Amino acid sequence: MINVYLMGKKYSVPEGLTIMGAMEYAGYQLVRGCGCRNGFCGACATVYRIKGERELHAALACQTTVEENMYVATLPFFPLEKQVYDINEIKPDAQVMMQLYPEIYACIGCNACTKACTQGLNVMQYIAAAQRGDFAACAEMSFDCVMCGVCSSRCPAGISHPQVAELARRINGKFLMPEAKHLTQRVKEIEDGLCQAEIEAIMAKPIEELKELYNHRDIEK
Repeated sequence: MINVYLMGKKYSVPEGLTIMGAMEYAGYQLVRGCGCRNGFCGACATVYRIKGERELHAALACQTTVEENMYVATLPFFPLEKQVYDINEIKPDAQVMMQLYPEIYACIGCNACTKACTQGLNVMQYIAAAQRGDFAACAEMSFDCVMCGVCSSRCPAGISHPQVAELARRINGKFLMPEAKHLTQRVKEIEDGLCQAEIEAIMAKPIEELKELYNHRDIEK
């Protein structure tokens, strides 16, 4: 057993638990910010510090193991500035970043965002790609972003890195990548009602059968 401090109260929990697991062991009922529990939804961004150390850490509670004398605090969300735009009206050039996220040009290259990333992404480099209008590179480098916001919590320039990356991926998908014609055709078939019987048959199945179908579905390589 080890000692941890959750929201200011001391608890004794089994060694080896994640922060999320330790909170539940201590009696907390997690109904928000607990998403996937495997490190891919970004909902459980958490702040912690180890007693005797000066550094304040930010991590995902579902994939970070508790340590002796760890002080943990959670936030309802990490701050991100999300601009509103119509993807059909913007132009796929560097000016769109200047208009919507001008703060990226105040980046000082400290690399704190990259060091903080819970997915191990090269955040500073994909922001550099966004600065020069290379949306394809930004989209590729940020593809595994879970939008937890930890990178932005460390940024002295106030950049909302996940939102910048999301815009780049949207621009790349709509304007730069070749059209996925089979997907366009499939959407049209659904809109024309050709898949209605199949959809209704799936919706009528019991939960356990749906789980079985999902777990044994064909996954494209």
